[in-house]
Amino acid sequence: MERTKLWTKDFINISIINFILMLAMYLLLVTMAPFAVDEFGASTSMGGLVSGIFIIGTLIARIVTGGLINKIGSKKILFIGLIVSTLSTALYFGAVNMPLLLAIRLIHGIGLGIASTATGTMIAQIIPPSRRGEGIGYFSMSTVLATAIGPFLGIFISQHYPFNRLFILCLVLSIATIVMFFFVKEIERKTVEQKAEVVKKRMGLSDFFEKRAIPISIITLFVALSYSGVLSFMSFYANELGVVQAASFFFLVYAIVVLLSRPFSGRLLDEKGARFVVIPSLAFFTIGMILLSQVHGGLMLLLSGAVIGLGYGNFQSIAQAVALKGIEVERIGIATSTFYIFLDFGLGFGPYFLGFLIPSIGYHGMYELLAIVILLSLVSFIFMSRRKGKSVEKAV
Repeated sequence: MERTKLWTKDFINISIINFILMLAMYLLLVTMAPFAVDEFGASTSMGGLVSGIFIIGTLIARIVTGGLINKIGSKKILFIGLIVSTLSTALYFGAVNMPLLLAIRLIHGIGLGIASTATGTMIAQIIPPSRRGEGIGYFSMSTVLATAIGPFLGIFISQHYPFNRLFILCLVLSIATIVMFFFVKEIERKTVEQKAEVVKKRMGLSDFFEKRAIPISIITLFVALSYSGVLSFMSFYANELGVVQAASFFFLVYAIVVLLSRPFSGRLLDEKGARFVVIPSLAFFTIGMILLSQVHGGLMLLLSGAVIGLGYGNFQSIAQAVALKGIEVERIGIATSTFYIFLDFGLGFGPYFLGFLIPSIGYHGMYELLAIVILLSLVSFIFMSRRKGKSVEKAV
């Protein structure tokens, strides 16, 4: 029996837009904390906030974007997000103090949150349901590539050139997404029409959250909080250890491992189920974080990046696919935003709170603590999946 086509022009175009969006995000996400500390004399915690407030902006955007997609269509939402993201990127050149920088980061996050929720929804709408795990796995490679190239380029540019070169590159990338937008076709509006009568009803929690996506999303929150410690403080940690050069390749190694393993993990999800993939992913992430906490040289740092790639790199896309498992087509937008709300909460607030811990327990202690958080998330998933039995494939 012939398999339903996955690699359509729309699938490729939307994936490219998502890659460019994520590339601009990660270029700044790993460099904004050191920038704030060096440029404005910010504390480590405030530097973490400058990095994380971007994700808080995406969180704010996702709370309302899922419902709006059902009302006005995902393509229009995508265009709005791209415009907001591009305009806010241009504002970085006028960031002359901390309050202004925080405000710009927040607005930029809102723009990216709107746009990336739209791309995630559009992909889920056009992927054949029978290949959703595999399709989302391939689509998420656009993010994986960005997590490799973005931090690598960001750290390299910030070390060798004035920081405004990063702002110039991000503005060029943002403009490129608007150009790419015009190559995307309108996704069928049937999902909007099917819900026309629902719009007339009183607004409720179901307009913002999909309850079936919440269990796996809660676990994702704590796992993402743990990864935020890697994203936001890797530059500081590498400086302390004297392995700055190796740190620039950390995310490259991470991404190569994910790119090699992701096609298999997505297919295994469709064929074997969530537990078969989620449990090993969280186990690898725990081991990778333990290795990271004990790093004393560049080679061990890169090894931890490879193991974390097997763990968190696969968990994120698999968790997203699980969140959408069994969701009706008209609820995909809300389910997608539900998942990303919890993901962004962990990534966004994590650096701020972890910044308070670092002065007392250090970076080694922080990564040890985060390894425990991931292990507890693994135990929670096992407990939850046993309680739900076979329904775990739809609810967890």
